Amino acid sequence: MKVYTFSEARQKLASVLNQAKEEGEVRIRRKDGSSFIVKPILYEESPLQTDGIPSSLSAEEIVEYVREGRERGGKGAIQNSRFKIQD
Repeated sequence: MKVYTFSEARQKLASVLNQAKEEGEVRIRRKDGSSFIVKPILYEESPLQTDGIPSSLSAEEIVEYVREGRERGGKGAIQNSRFKIQD
């Protein structure tokens, strides 16, 4: 495991983070002797990943509703009985 002084880590933070990503972790040591380990947080999937909402609507219907909403300036609710979300 690579060990950096605090000053080195501060000056080369991008490199320190890259090395931690490649090797799993790096150690940063301060003048007072205290040490810290920096390691990446590994995600199994994207943090932006979201579950969909089950719906009986087709993609074309969804696009149609979005266009209607934009034409109205985004005001008012969709008043179409075809818009039903399944449980």
